[in-house]
Amino acid sequence: MSTAQRSAPTPSAPHIADSHGLIRVIGARENNLKDVSIEIPKRRLTVFTGVSGSGKSSLVFDTVAAESQRLINETYSAFVQGFMPTLARPDVDVLDGLTTAIIVDQQRMGSDPRSTVGTATDANAMLRILFSRLGTPHIGSSRAFSFNIPSVSGAGAVTVERGGRTVKERTSFTITGGMCPRCEGRGRVSDIDLAQLYDDSKSLDEGALTIPGYTADSWYGRTYRLSGLLDPAKPIRDYSARERDTLLYKGATRVKVEGVNVTYEGLIPKLQKSFLAKDVEALQPHIRAFVERATTTQVCPDCDGTRLNEGARSSKIDGRSIADACAMQISDLAAWVAGLSDASVAPLLESLRRTLDSFVEIGLGYLSLDRPAGTLSGGEAQRVKMIRHLGSSLTDVTYVFDEPTAGLHPHDIQRMNELLLRLRDKGNTVLVVEHKPETIAIADHVVDLGPGAGTGGGTVCFEGTLEGLRGSGTVTGRHLDDRAAVKKTVRTPSGVLPVRGATANNLRKVDVDLPLGVLAVVTGVAGSGKSSLVHGSIPAEAGVVSVDQSPIRGSRRSNPATYTGLLDPIRKAFAKANGVKPALFSANSEGACPTCNGAGVTYTDLAMMAGVATTCEECEGRRFQAAVLEYRLGGRDISEVLAMPVAEAERYFSEGEARTPAAHRILERLVDVGLGYLTLGQPLTTLSGGERQRLKLATHMGDKGGVYVLDEPTTGLHLADVEQLLALLDRLVDSGKSVIVVEHHQAVMAHADWIVDLGPGAGHDGGRVVFEGTPADLVAARSTLTGEHLARYVGA
Repeated sequence: MSTAQRSAPTPSAPHIADSHGLIRVIGARENNLKDVSIEIPKRRLTVFTGVSGSGKSSLVFDTVAAESQRLINETYSAFVQGFMPTLARPDVDVLDGLTTAIIVDQQRMGSDPRSTVGTATDANAMLRILFSRLGTPHIGSSRAFSFNIPSVSGAGAVTVERGGRTVKERTSFTITGGMCPRCEGRGRVSDIDLAQLYDDSKSLDEGALTIPGYTADSWYGRTYRLSGLLDPAKPIRDYSARERDTLLYKGATRVKVEGVNVTYEGLIPKLQKSFLAKDVEALQPHIRAFVERATTTQVCPDCDGTRLNEGARSSKIDGRSIADACAMQISDLAAWVAGLSDASVAPLLESLRRTLDSFVEIGLGYLSLDRPAGTLSGGEAQRVKMIRHLGSSLTDVTYVFDEPTAGLHPHDIQRMNELLLRLRDKGNTVLVVEHKPETIAIADHVVDLGPGAGTGGGTVCFEGTLEGLRGSGTVTGRHLDDRAAVKKTVRTPSGVLPVRGATANNLRKVDVDLPLGVLAVVTGVAGSGKSSLVHGSIPAEAGVVSVDQSPIRGSRRSNPATYTGLLDPIRKAFAKANGVKPALFSANSEGACPTCNGAGVTYTDLAMMAGVATTCEECEGRRFQAAVLEYRLGGRDISEVLAMPVAEAERYFSEGEARTPAAHRILERLVDVGLGYLTLGQPLTTLSGGERQRLKLATHMGDKGGVYVLDEPTTGLHLADVEQLLALLDRLVDSGKSVIVVEHHQAVMAHADWIVDLGPGAGHDGGRVVFEGTPADLVAARSTLTGEHLARYVGA
């Protein structure tokens, strides 16, 4: 055995490969960025700050991370690229020194009913293999434990060529899956109220079908009327049992309608495919209202909500089935798995333990693997995505985080900071878009964008250290050490909203009186039961207007004017002033430019290459026909009005010929929530998370209701914007409304008139009210985690 001799290293000049220590961005112009040029140090933690809408996400996600992903995609063959999302090159002059980017954003996870925490993190896949090896009785491979795979069997003759001869052989096959046949792996079943599908006193010719899109003259309506399978002139109540079965349940059948071959299918299977199999929240509002009216959903009686068939539930390890394991709180499941030992599956057990321990470490031990992924908040979804990266052996990659502290109690933020630092210390570049001072404080490098939002932002106001930021005089620097004081006097409640015996999710028969006529804050560590109490337990008849964290849905044609309903009164005002139809003033209707169909740009598809968008030559990006732009209101055409900032439009519609009270009211609410800088026609796809949250709040402020329930309204808000939000909440309360806020931000807690603190922990360690009273009493008592952190925040 010989050993190689090593000579002592001789000092020499640094290797040229070690000189690439910066990511250089020169001339970035994505969205509102104004020729931004910066240098980001590699293998360091850089925090990007600035008011909401200042360009942080445009720089970090839409420029640096987007170009990194595009370049990686280009390394694959053209064939593979055809199956991948096509990414356009960001509008930037130079991007140098990029490394592989791993994006961990706050996009909600898939809301498919079959997508769960376990399937999203591969924990379910490992559990299935574990039960297929150790479960007794043995029922099959890992597929037998999957609620996404149905059991299938078949038999028949197959033709095989052997030795130049064609031979027919009889064969059979069986696939053992774990899917519950009754609910098809969804855990819930829907029953349809037939009375909501048709008016049985009418015939099909008379428009008996009351389903959206199924009128007598619609394509679907004509298919049923002219299929030849039913008498279209006969009232449905006079149908025989066979005719009724044909209308409701008949399987797919080819028929000829108006000379065209089409597929006829009964109403029930048709609706189950087109409406009921989809996420209800993703449906259009009128279709969602129909589905909610026509269906009743309940836990599947066959599988008791576990999604698994009887065979999958019968196989057990140490007395637990895979359904029992997935229903356990992850912190308990981790302890159970730690107690298992079998040499034949040792690597699998080790990997599963690591994954489950990562859940606990990241503060998500209160979840269960069978929790639907669509029910996670933005912050929870982001942390679930972090799970697979925590134990990764990769180094020298760029991790990009979008407000990783969103939805976290101050107690949990310290743990998140430690995880970010650990990723950095492994030799990775960590880029974080963040507003919380606790996370800004751990940065090696800070980039502050601004000075304002929208067109008032898009420039780099400061680059350097935390201490340099404090003395920089920027908006972030001035507000970095802001601390709200606890109110000396609080409002007196005008009444109470009683909640009795609340048991939603982890709540333990909670009885609490939520005060009315004041600003009440419900707080507690993540997973303590706040949302379950506020969204799941407040009586529906209480006149509640709920503004939750569900994302705003909209295409690039959607904008603040369409989303808030502002465009309707504007179109009517233009139509009235010019004596024409309102539809002319919609870029999605008769007034649209015929060349670009009202999009303002034309898109050229280049297959696996990024598509090219060019400004429409006909309308020059204004989206309307030239004839429509001849019509004016108060000296402006419709395209000029949509190009106005909200603050300017608010003045424009308040006086003179353009005075439109209905439009002015909506614009006032947009100004109130701090969106005065947005243009009316700005696509929703370009808005930041904080801007979308406030746009939703402004829209709901017009709803009729005495109680406003807001779910973490400070998400995505800069320190300076929080002051404006508190002023808005005060105005709501002073106008006679009751405001209940689910919140972690200490400034909102200190400003409250009443605090309800849930805990003491998360999951089954929470679900109880641990404090009720004023902020001053909470600070004085320091009896809960929230009390300790709030006392430290206000300097008590």
